[in-house]
Amino acid sequence: MNDALPLVFNPSGLVLLNAIIALMILGASLDLRVADLRAVVARPAGVLAGLSAQAVLTPAATCLLTWVFRVDPALSLGMMLVAACPSGALSNVLTWRARGNVALSVGLTTVSSLAATVLTPLNFALYGWLNPRTRDLLQEVTLPIGGILAQVALVLALPVVLGTLIGSRAPRIAARLERPLRSLSFVILLAFIAGAFWENRALFLLRFGDFFWLVVLQNAMALGIGLGVARLARLNDPDTRAVTLEVGIHNSGLGLAILFTFFPAAGSMMLITAFWGVWHLVSGLALAGWWGRRQVAAVAT
Repeated sequence: MNDALPLVFNPSGLVLLNAIIALMILGASLDLRVADLRAVVARPAGVLAGLSAQAVLTPAATCLLTWVFRVDPALSLGMMLVAACPSGALSNVLTWRARGNVALSVGLTTVSSLAATVLTPLNFALYGWLNPRTRDLLQEVTLPIGGILAQVALVLALPVVLGTLIGSRAPRIAARLERPLRSLSFVILLAFIAGAFWENRALFLLRFGDFFWLVVLQNAMALGIGLGVARLARLNDPDTRAVTLEVGIHNSGLGLAILFTFFPAAGSMMLITAFWGVWHLVSGLALAGWWGRRQVAAVAT
């Protein structure tokens, strides 16, 4: 899948990127307890709303968006890959800033990360095939479903299980590790993306007009879908904020890791995925800050 663009990122950082993602998910999972899982099971409306919006509606809407607006096939596949990625640990921090339900946010991140072992490669392959403009490009290579599934399991599912076990069996250790792991991995990820942008600034400036509005539009659409589904499910304010941010914040780092491993020449896909990693910080922080200054409606008991 070579779209005639130079390599956007140095694949030698692949191991570091996978480690960063695993640390972020581990840090988020350390705060998860068996009681939290029981609460999620007891009140599944928030998780069901979040998963349906994130794993079903957002990928489908993204495919439709790229088809209707006749988006360049390589950029379209980048958008579909991001849409197929689960929520990231950043959503938990943003939900806290937004006065949302952090327990629901962590639960959703955990469930979506585990489900992503199957849904990420499945959604990417499905919607890449359904769009007639991306079908030929996708068929130029053999999509490594098994390889993608194994990678997602390694960097998402394993840290979730490990973090939950540590949090449940050694809560004191988890309490000491949780904040440093989240903060350190987040800072390193930002530095990683910033370095990639700087090294390839000429290419980003050259193609900026091609991908900027696509990322902004897709991200706004994802946030809107999350908010709309939460409202339709009649979730309370804290749950609505958690679901909205979970659906609008995607683990673009996972997308980059997949691209580094399986599609290293897919420059346009990397443009979309990398800029997502920057833009959802901007939109997420803005929305969380705005919500954080607004009164939260009383939660019914």
